[in-house]
Amino acid sequence: MTKLFDLIARLEGWYPPKTADDWDAPGLVTGSSSQIVEKVLLTVDVTDAVIEEAIQLGANLVVAHHPYLLRGVQSLDESLAKGANLARAIRANIAIYSAHTNADIADGGVSQALADLLGLSDAVALSNGEQTGHGRVGQVAPTTLGALAQVLASRLPATAGGVKVAGDFDQLVERVALCGGAGDSLIGAAISSGADVYITSDLRHHPAQDAREHAIHAGGKPSLIDISHWAAEYVWLDGLAARLADSFDQVEFVVSDVRTDPWDFLVTQ
Repeated sequence: MTKLFDLIARLEGWYPPKTADDWDAPGLVTGSSSQIVEKVLLTVDVTDAVIEEAIQLGANLVVAHHPYLLRGVQSLDESLAKGANLARAIRANIAIYSAHTNADIADGGVSQALADLLGLSDAVALSNGEQTGHGRVGQVAPTTLGALAQVLASRLPATAGGVKVAGDFDQLVERVALCGGAGDSLIGAAISSGADVYITSDLRHHPAQDAREHAIHAGGKPSLIDISHWAAEYVWLDGLAARLADSFDQVEFVVSDVRTDPWDFLVTQ
């Protein structure tokens, strides 16, 4: 018999909440630490569809990457989405737990999973050059920017936005910097690392433009690859499920089939 506090203890051993960014809110959103857990659903986001999937699976716990109440809410009125989803989870005896920036930075965390997807060697944290920290930077076998983007497109789960690239298709790439999730705050670190390309999500117009202007005056690098925020973090879930299954053989761990990327289709000109 496995109780929720056992699972929380293991997760917080791997991803200590004290290592989360100051603005973050990881941890238990709803549920009792003493409740029994037999089936766990893993997801990037908690949405209405994810709650429905958890109910249909008979899950007792949803482990999400993004905290469901990260931004303050004034009401849990069930006519509103937040209130309705939490009420459904509580009535179905489904606990919700999140590991966010504390999982982003960890060895075996989100950015490391993305680095592993690309086969980065000698990878260290982009933010501090250690094994724990935001982002990763490492080496890949010599390739081109276009070929690397194609590898990403083939290995990431499909999304409407696909893979966007700023740079020369035939540019040589050997050193790669990346950050799972929104990472334009680390563009400066990517430049300082000497990376040929920086891969992240949610790149805004001005930071991306400034980075490309810098590249024009610095030999063409780093190029930029912008991938889906959801897809970049979803690749962490299979490894997390496997780690948890190794620790709790009486609990079933299921990675959600729900695509929580918010975009549905793309229209090109």
